[in-house]
Amino acid sequence: MSPLVPPMPQRVLLIATHNPGKRRELMALLGDLPLRLTDPVELGIEEVAEEPHDSLEENARWKAAHYAARSGLWTLADDSGLEIDALGGAPGARSARFAGPAATDADRIREVLTRLADVPWPRRTARFRCVIALARPGEAPVLVEGRVEGYIAFEPRGSSGFGYDPIFYIPELGKTMAELPMEVKNRISHRARAARKAREILERWLREEACEGSC
Repeated sequence: MSPLVPPMPQRVLLIATHNPGKRRELMALLGDLPLRLTDPVELGIEEVAEEPHDSLEENARWKAAHYAARSGLWTLADDSGLEIDALGGAPGARSARFAGPAATDADRIREVLTRLADVPWPRRTARFRCVIALARPGEAPVLVEGRVEGYIAFEPRGSSGFGYDPIFYIPELGKTMAELPMEVKNRISHRARAARKAREILERWLREEACEGSC
């Protein structure tokens, strides 16, 4: 499949998301790498890749391969999900669609709290997981994962972050994810932990590129 955009310098990384919250976090986490970061909107790729699979791993792998083929660029795609033990691991890979395809963050939070209305605190254990896939055109994506454990609060707290952050309580910090300053969230979140592993791969790719033919 030929790229849909004009050739760009090789050291460009496509952050393959249309979610502005994810984009901000990933740009902040990876912005000091010697790469130019771009996104689908900047490249004129308007369609949002579907998430057709039932696992975070397969969705991340599919999106990374799809956008790498579309753009001709190194590509980072992630799929993240909230896994609630009392709901058998749901919403998981369906986190963004848990309350329906047109639902807002508030709708999804309300759906979770409704389902957990009678669940006592000790059984409200949950985790955020983030799987990041890195792809170079023509190569199989490489996967890394980050996770953070916590509980589902009885009501939303905090105004930072996005998604389920206002109800994800981290006992070690005594706060929900949405109550954390961004610099703290970007140290301890599931996406931050996955991004640190992704950095190592990107740095290795850059070293390999710099050494090509001379090392």
